[in-house]
Formats: sequence, structure tokens, C-alpha cells
Amino acid sequence: MSAGLLFSFVIGYFVLLLAVAWYTSRGSNNESFFIGNRKSNWMLVAFGMIGTSLSGVTFVSVPGSVGSSNFYYFQIVLGYLLGYMVIAFVLLPLYYRMNLTSIYTYLERRFGVNAHKAGASFFILSRAVGATARLYLVINILQLFILDKLGIPFILTTFVILLMILLYTFEGGVKTIIYTDTLQTSGMLIGLVVCIFFIIKALGTDFSGALSMITDKGYTQIFNTDVKAGSYFMKHIVGGMFIAIAMTGLDQEMMQKNISVKNLRDSQKNMMSFTAVLMLVNFLFLFLGGILYLYASTQGITAAPDDLFPTIALSDTFSGSIGVLFIIALISALFPSVDGAITSLTSCFCIDILGLNKSEASEKQKKRTRLKVHFSFAVLFFILVLVFKAINDKLIIDFILKFAGITYGPLLGLFGFGILTRRVLNEKLIWTVCIMAPLLALGIDVLSSPEWYEKKLHMELGLQSLSTSLFNGYKIGNELILINGLLTFTGLLIISKKSDQK
Repeated sequence: MSAGLLFSFVIGYFVLLLAVAWYTSRGSNNESFFIGNRKSNWMLVAFGMIGTSLSGVTFVSVPGSVGSSNFYYFQIVLGYLLGYMVIAFVLLPLYYRMNLTSIYTYLERRFGVNAHKAGASFFILSRAVGATARLYLVINILQLFILDKLGIPFILTTFVILLMILLYTFEGGVKTIIYTDTLQTSGMLIGLVVCIFFIIKALGTDFSGALSMITDKGYTQIFNTDVKAGSYFMKHIVGGMFIAIAMTGLDQEMMQKNISVKNLRDSQKNMMSFTAVLMLVNFLFLFLGGILYLYASTQGITAAPDDLFPTIALSDTFSGSIGVLFIIALISALFPSVDGAITSLTSCFCIDILGLNKSEASEKQKKRTRLKVHFSFAVLFFILVLVFKAINDKLIIDFILKFAGITYGPLLGLFGFGILTRRVLNEKLIWTVCIMAPLLALGIDVLSSPEWYEKKLHMELGLQSLSTSLFNGYKIGNELILINGLLTFTGLLIISKKSDQK
């Protein structure tokens, strides 16, 4: 199928999103933008959150990881299950009881302004970098397989995509995203299922036969029992649990949608329904990875892990049947994570940094400020995508998990300390703890796996012998976020004192 025809489907998809945005944003205001007037349907939120959680990185990187890591990623998914239960039955009741618009307002009420600003700032840093890394990966695929053939430069592609996202989120915010995420999740899941069907058919078997074939290859191994490995099952499960708590339960983007639901009970139903479907979908992505590697071996296809799925889907064999579905599914996986990120970053900056909800300015003035902030984040995304393009490292999923472990740790420590203790903090030292803890966690991670940083950052650290003597081959994996959170918690304990209040 020609690149021009595939590109026309991309444009048509954008037009459909703009139409949905126009319809849903009518009569919207600041409350609509921030929390959807607390009238969101929990079933739509649950379904739409699947697309937000998975993103384009999951769409290409998780299947690509099967060749080297089997189904080890599902260990993390099992950890997500535990984390989402904590969110549903510990964090959501807290957010609803305090009637929060921004979840970081809790930190101000518990510890003061500095804790509030620190929590919001770490979210802004982590979400801005993580979302643009995901955006870069998908834009790069579109560029390599479609737009380069049409002579469209990468910088123009990035500009147009961000402009489109800006247009359909500018007015409606969360109120609009609830519906566009539902549409996009549908596109992604339909594309996933149809792609699996066609590839199984090309292998000349059925689902059970394909499962047997990838089992024979050893791809379906879920649990890694090597204690020293970064993918050891307890590391992945515990790390996955705290990644879910931090990157969903302490993340304004994800919680902004949850607290837009009418009441706590519906929000909890949303959370657990989303969890059940997400586990199934992640298994399907891993299954897809297994059959992709099977098909590639029969056809003599070689490609980098992140390029395997698009290489096969857009090959001459499949382009007429699943090429269009792959492209639609890919951009459907991209936009829920990016549009939600820009909207939540706007909400967080306006409420937590600027204090717009406490301002005595008129509704019109508040809206003007919000639109300026929204536009500024779109510009920031544009710049960061170009930075990732200059770095040009395709193993984005490794980077995202590592960066999340560093930046979400202070949030985990702050919320954990607030919920689990009754102590009060020395406000002047909160920022010091929240900066020092991630730096210490980063140092520990560098000592554990210096070769990772040498490869990723092209630095000659000379720490291999020190790493061997200190860690004896032990590699820190996804438990990095827990280590970071514990360091933050310990630092907060040191600068705290007993509360005078009962």
C-alpha cells in the first residue's frame, strides 16, 4: 500500500478527533477542562485509560522485547495489579474525601506549600519527559515508514501532530479527552486483535497452535528466578506495584480522569475494571511479540526490537491487509498518552504552581492564563521531541522506566510519609530531601549497572570493578522507584518531628 494512501488515513483520523473535540467541548469552562465537571461516565473513563496507560511505546516495544526477555514483562503487569488495588482502596478514598482537583493539593494540606510545589514539580518534570519520549518513538516510526517517502521532514511532522493535539484539547480538556481516549483505545485494540489474526493466519495455524509454537521456543516463560538479574520476578512484581502506585495513583494525568467520575464507588469500579482489561491486553501484546518473532524467523526478516512490528505490518505481504490498521492503531496508542499529558500538565501548573483555583481573577482571565500555559507545554513538547531525535536512541521503554524510577520516587516518599505517619516536617528542608534522594538513588543505580549508563549515555565511568565488589553481580531493576521512595521517606523522617495535634 502506498505511503500517500496510508497518510490519507492518518489525516482522516485527525479530522475525526477534531469533530469529537468540537462536539464535546461545547459550553466548556475551566472546571470542564480540569475535572470534567465531575460528571464523567466511569465505564468510558476505564476504557479510555487503557489507551493512556499503554501508549505507542507499549505498542511497539513490548512485542519487540519478547525476543530477548520472553514474557518477563508480565511480571511487572502482575505488580500493577497489586498497585492498582492500593490506588482503588487507599488513594481514591483520600482524594474524594478531600474533594481534590489536583491531587498534589493534599501535600499542601498535610505538609505545607513547599511539599505541594515539590510534588507538582516532580510530576511536571517526569510527565513532560516521559510523554515526549513516547511521542518521539511513534513519530519516528511514522517518519521512517511513511513520511520520509513523501519528502515530509521530521520537524514538520512533529509540528503538525502537536498542533492537532493542541486543537482538540484546547477547549474541552478532560471533558473532551474522556471521549477521544475511548475512540483511540478502540482503534488500538481493534488493530491489535486484527494484526494477531492475520499473522496467525500467515503462520498457517490457529491461536492455540501459535501459543504452542511460541511456548516451544521458550518465549512464554513469565517468571525469571535468577536473583541477581534485573528481571528477577520479585524485583519486577514489587517494582511494578510501586510503579503503578506512583505513575498512576500519584500522577495527576491518570487521577484527573478518575476524580472526574461522579462518586468514589464508581471511580473504584472504573479502576478495577481497567485493571482486569489491562492485564488481558498486555498478555495479547506479549503474545503478538511471540508470533512476530516466529513469522520473522520463517521469512528471514531481521529488525531492531522496536522496528519489528512496523517492519512486518508494513511489508509487501501485509501492507494491503493490516498496514492501515497498524497505522491507525499506532496513532491511537500515541494520542491518549500525549493529549492527556499536555492537559494534566496544564492543570497541574495552573493549580499547583500558579494557584489559579485560589485566584480572585475572573473566569475569563483564568481561561486566558490556562490557554497560555496549554500552548507553552505544546511548545515544550515540540522542543523535547527534537532533543530525542538528536539523541536518536530507540530503546525508549528502558529510558522511561529508569527516568520514572528517579523522578517519581519523591512523590512516593511524600505521599507515603503523609499517609503512614502523623509527623510534621521542617518545610525549609523538604526540597533538599526531594532533590538528594533521587541523586542518591541514581548513584546506587549507576554503581549497580555502570554498563547501562556507558551504553546509554556513552560515558566511560570506570566503575565496573567497584560495582562487582559492592553488588556482586546484583542488578537493580524496577525496584529503583522503591529504593528512591524509601530514601525520600527516610530523609523526611529525619527532618520531621511529632505532631502536637491528636
